[in-house]
Amino acid sequence: MSKEVKFSLVFRDMWQSAGKYQPRVDQLLKVAPAIIKMGCFDRVETNGGGFEQVNLLYGENPNKSVREWTKPFHEAGIQTHMLDRALNALRMSPCPKDLRQLFYKVKKAQGTDITRIFCGLNDTRNIIPSIQYAKAAGMIAQASLCMTHSPIHTVDYYVNMAKVLIDAGADEICLKDMAGIGRPESLGKIVKGIKAYKKDIIIQYHSHSGPGFNMASILEVCKNGCDYVDTAVAPLAWGTGHADIIAVQEMLKDAGFKVKEINMEAYMEVRSQIQEMMDDFLGYYCPELNRINNSLLVKPGLPGGMMGSLMTDLEENLRSLNKWKSKHGEKELTTDELLIKLFDEVAYVWPKVGYPCLVTPFSQYVKNLALMNVMQMEKGKERWSMIADTIWDMILGKAGQLPGPVAPELVEMAKAEGRKFLDTDPQENYPDNLDDYRYKMAQKGWELGEDDEELFEYAMHPTQYEAYKSGKAKADFEADLARRKAEKNAPAAGANLPESITVNVNGQNYKVDIAYGDNVPSTSSAQDNAAQAPAGEGADLLAPLEGKFFRVKDTGETPKNVGDAVKEGDVVGYIEAMKTYNAIKADRDGVITAILVNSGDSVEEDDVIMKIG
Repeated sequence: MSKEVKFSLVFRDMWQSAGKYQPRVDQLLKVAPAIIKMGCFDRVETNGGGFEQVNLLYGENPNKSVREWTKPFHEAGIQTHMLDRALNALRMSPCPKDLRQLFYKVKKAQGTDITRIFCGLNDTRNIIPSIQYAKAAGMIAQASLCMTHSPIHTVDYYVNMAKVLIDAGADEICLKDMAGIGRPESLGKIVKGIKAYKKDIIIQYHSHSGPGFNMASILEVCKNGCDYVDTAVAPLAWGTGHADIIAVQEMLKDAGFKVKEINMEAYMEVRSQIQEMMDDFLGYYCPELNRINNSLLVKPGLPGGMMGSLMTDLEENLRSLNKWKSKHGEKELTTDELLIKLFDEVAYVWPKVGYPCLVTPFSQYVKNLALMNVMQMEKGKERWSMIADTIWDMILGKAGQLPGPVAPELVEMAKAEGRKFLDTDPQENYPDNLDDYRYKMAQKGWELGEDDEELFEYAMHPTQYEAYKSGKAKADFEADLARRKAEKNAPAAGANLPESITVNVNGQNYKVDIAYGDNVPSTSSAQDNAAQAPAGEGADLLAPLEGKFFRVKDTGETPKNVGDAVKEGDVVGYIEAMKTYNAIKADRDGVITAILVNSGDSVEEDDVIMKIG
């Protein structure tokens, strides 16, 4: 009898790999019946990873979305699965133990069957507790091997890692080939080695098509015993995304595997609805370069799930860099020139920081570090001149053990700055704090939510949740979308563009100004907790890069205020850029005499943030 291979539709990751945002819940509910009618999917990836976070960013409650989105698949007998980041759960930074435990209880209650647990360092100390928490909550624990290609990441390395996870209770194993750079022959040997250790363990293969290997890889892993394959649907197939279900199904059928047939009428309906979603608003956040395959990705190994946001970030950084170059009489760079410089720098940086697998959050850390190096060197500054604290945490081992050694120059930098390398269990660095969030929610009069889901969301994404609750997230999103639509749809250069829009937040209207080009947008929101102080005397403290200014990076910090004394090197605020909080440090001893921007405001490089007298 022919071996059966089953299919999963990675609907969440299709959008994650294409751009910045996910569909609204009404759009998800509209497309679900057509996905079910296709008849070929035994699993659908509904949530996880950036799903909840981006819902908050445009003002939608992700808990409502997950509950409603998973329901029709359950009723049809299709399993739902999600992506989670082990120690980091659903965010970029590590989580306390009590929050990790609540995470699985909430997601099981909301209707998610399977959790795909991964650690970008492949540190099993981070994965094993999540296996235990997921199983205790009644979820299927699918433990992931983050695939990459380096002198360290060999076939034996991955097979041995899988053995550890199986012995720890993993129900399934996922080969998470997030950049699509796993070599087909090696991937097949890994699957074969895992099946030799435990014949009946379920293996699911996830890959991205960008570099060009993945169709060969799919065939090779299936020939060696793979049980499930992740697929996509056009127009969000291929490019930095995933192989289209039609091609995968036909290839495996021809190779003699038992596979389900595709209802092509339903396929075309899903395809049509995806295009409608893109035309509505999502397409404004899907750069065209993410729609094509690119073998240049073989060298840097950047994951498909990151390429959507990367290209959007790159546009903003290119504009900022070229503004600086124009001011200094230097030749401006094109997008392709900056992209090649970035890819080359990623290839340089990656071994230096110990070969972390390039998957969230470590792919962002390596990419951000590389891009920051490029930006600084293009301005005549030194490489490594700006390293965010979260990147240092990775280098120092705070979030887990790096696969390889850290370069001597970074070790020396750490010592010079008084930073210490760690080899203890990463969870020990992040004490429980759910009670703190319960107290804060009680003080604000906020409900904990069904199954404590609102408590979970606040503790998981505090900054984004507060922006969601205040209405600032929706206001900022609507203003940004209006700008993108106006710029794209303007009939000609110099056409009249709207200067403001009115956004309805929780039944109340707010006027939001829209800025274009080099102008910094100023947004109005329902609550802006950082009141702008009048300009005082003193020296200007400038923004070191473009992004959004925040006085604190989490609710556990106390913000600096006008009148506070500071020492040179003290952290006085942060700029969030490329999903990383970059510390702004005082450049002199003195007293803060003015804070000139509000938390959440967009700033350009060299904008005056504060005055220190």
